[in-house]
Amino acid sequence: MALSNQNLKYLRKLRGWTQEEFAIKLNIKRSLLGAYEEERAEPRFEVLEAVCDIFKLTMDELLRKDLSDNKANYLDKRRSLKMNAGPSEIPFVPVKAAAGYLAGYADPEFIDELNTFTLPMLTGGNYRAFEIIGDSMLPTPSGSVIVGEKVNDLEEIKHNTPCIVISRNEGIVYKRVQKSAKQRDKLTLISDNPIFHPYTVNTDEVLEMWQAQVVISKASTQHRWDMNQLANVVSDLQQQVTSLKKKIN
Repeated sequence: MALSNQNLKYLRKLRGWTQEEFAIKLNIKRSLLGAYEEERAEPRFEVLEAVCDIFKLTMDELLRKDLSDNKANYLDKRRSLKMNAGPSEIPFVPVKAAAGYLAGYADPEFIDELNTFTLPMLTGGNYRAFEIIGDSMLPTPSGSVIVGEKVNDLEEIKHNTPCIVISRNEGIVYKRVQKSAKQRDKLTLISDNPIFHPYTVNTDEVLEMWQAQVVISKASTQHRWDMNQLANVVSDLQQQVTSLKKKIN
């Protein structure tokens, strides 16, 4: 990789910026910055000038010097910080990044592109935050951010635990997880909102699972139940009870 292209990528990661954020600062399209970093195009002179202004570099340093030379690899340093005793860096997966996450969840480069934040009450673990949309987990409102801790073994999950579940067919969902003693290869996913019916997924479809630790939502967010919706819920529950009684009798 040409030094100028290499240095662009190194400097961006040094600041923890995504390609979109850095492209905005350089007044270029994200796709063009991607082409520079992948050495599919040479950076224009005005772009290099802008980089020099941002990082207080000379053009000679940017073009002729490997800025990462004699330093530990930036990604290694960033990952090692996550293992310190202090608050863990938490990658944030917004709704707009959900589709890309399904393809890049196991790619360290993709994860390092995500914005991060820290919470003082979460230290020393492997955490990730996901934005959820929809009413299936009310009273947790749509737009909330669920911070979960990585589940390394599905056997560790306790009955009815709220989790972010990433699967091949369902994508990213926030549900309560129930396990069956009879069908160990299946999980039942249940919504807190009773108008959404439970459904099952095969364990071999599950790519990742993150046990919910913290829910972040706007203080001004307040959900009001629709009375017709509540009436339908009650009616549905009554029908289920009646059906169970018939089966028992």
